[in-house]
Amino acid sequence: MKKIILAFLVSIFGGLLALTIHNYFYDHKVNYENSEKDNVLNISYKPSSEISNNSSIKNVDFVEAAEKTIHSVVHVKNTSISRSSSSLWDYFNNQGERTRVGMGSGVIVSEDGYIITNNHVIENATTIEVTTNDNKTYEAELLGNDEVSDIAVLKIKRKEPFPYIRFADSDQTRIGEWVLAVGNPFNLTSTVTAGIISAKSRDLNDYDSKNQSFIQTDAAVNSGNSGGALVNTDGDLIGINTAITSGTGGFVGYSFAVPSNVARKIFEDIIEYGNVQKGLLGVTGFGLNSRSAKELNINLTEGFYINDVQSDMGASKAGIKKGDVIISLDNIQIVKFSDLSGYLSTKRPGDKISVGIVRNDNKINLNVILEKNTNVSFLGMILKNMPKEELKKLNLTNGIKVINNRNRSLYNMGIKEGYVLTEINSITIKNTDDLSSINSNTKINQMIFYSPDGEKERLIFE
Repeated sequence: MKKIILAFLVSIFGGLLALTIHNYFYDHKVNYENSEKDNVLNISYKPSSEISNNSSIKNVDFVEAAEKTIHSVVHVKNTSISRSSSSLWDYFNNQGERTRVGMGSGVIVSEDGYIITNNHVIENATTIEVTTNDNKTYEAELLGNDEVSDIAVLKIKRKEPFPYIRFADSDQTRIGEWVLAVGNPFNLTSTVTAGIISAKSRDLNDYDSKNQSFIQTDAAVNSGNSGGALVNTDGDLIGINTAITSGTGGFVGYSFAVPSNVARKIFEDIIEYGNVQKGLLGVTGFGLNSRSAKELNINLTEGFYINDVQSDMGASKAGIKKGDVIISLDNIQIVKFSDLSGYLSTKRPGDKISVGIVRNDNKINLNVILEKNTNVSFLGMILKNMPKEELKKLNLTNGIKVINNRNRSLYNMGIKEGYVLTEINSITIKNTDDLSSINSNTKINQMIFYSPDGEKERLIFE
């Protein structure tokens, strides 16, 4: 009997010992490994057969966005006349004329038939036809266009209201956000493709004269999509599809759209003013990088470095100086030049903006009133207004300054950058607006310039 009791007690002790050893080494090992991985002590491991759902995909409804937008994107047909002949006689007698037809897309943005498209879709058009998603065709009127932004505005008419797409705030879009591209690639009408925003503020050419600031997406865009809609998952307009980067002419994963804030501002300018109103800061410079920061001996590698300030513009009046670095506009971060130019493209002369700058490692916010671009192109020259202080230094009471001269004849006569134009055909030139009275039919007999040294030069044309 004693042996049976002893054996029973030994078995109980052995079982408790084995259970203690198992719990210590097994659970401690699990907790230790998880603690190292997560830097949190005492994490309990609880295996589960459940798999979490990706809510970012689950909540995206492409069907609803497509249904909201597909009837508001139209097919645009551009008919133009081109001439190709072997002699001037044929050219001036309309010989060798050829009809060219171009195709693209457009976006109806109001119930009374206003349409935004790309300038290159309707360029040189003699007639423009618009076909809606219900296969009805309308003759479109070109109300205005802007070559720099590649935006044009059309108008079609009917008694019934048109379906249209609402504008969204493109500044609020985020990289990684789902988007739809709606258009007519290869004349395949009413085509919808999906993708994400890959990047913002893209400038495709740093060395051209265009201040580009595109939204980049990987939604498939091909020939014929130009002028179509880029919309968010609510079906609201965030961009106008404009360009692709491709070595083959077809889509290879990169497409670009003019932000809706830029397109909307240009659209409203054309409707209200008949042209594009551009508000300027009055500074020149470049986007910073590590190399330029090292050369300038500054601690910033992002932002817009100011290397010159126009004395008669808003930036100068607000206290911005050469050597300042712009890091924000209205609390929107400025990393590179396309950030700056893109935001300013949404503003007009007279608008007040808050400019965040860094000066001597100190952050400063200054309020700047944007001013009108007074630079004009005239006879191959670019001229600008002059402040009274500059005129006074040259003992002049009026005149406009040459800031660029590509007129070879005038250049050969000595007219270069810095010269001041004061008179044309006995007409006193006080500002660039005075040039509007001189058109292509005006015969110019004489012009009076002053050199940067104040020397008067009279040019007579026979």
